[in-house]
Amino acid sequence: MAIASKEAESKVRSWGFSHVFTWTDGPSSYYPPHSHSGVTTHLITRGTLTISYPDDENPKKETFGPGARVDVAASRRHEVWMGSEGCTYVIGE
Repeated sequence: MAIASKEAESKVRSWGFSHVFTWTDGPSSYYPPHSHSGVTTHLITRGTLTISYPDDENPKKETFGPGARVDVAASRRHEVWMGSEGCTYVIGE
């Protein structure tokens, strides 16, 4: 079930993130391994997102759906796959 974007953005701001925005990726989108200089959070509002950390000793893929919060530590390399319906999520930086 989808979560309203404005409500989700307010929630992410309440977690202490000052740069907050909603982003949508199309079906089966893919982001190759990358990192960010600061911590990021992703609150999924529609669809699914699968994430893996390729530098982990035993990398595994984890899939998250609406309502899930996915935090990525600063400088931690990760790669991301969107589900067959795409994915909309609120990013906090």
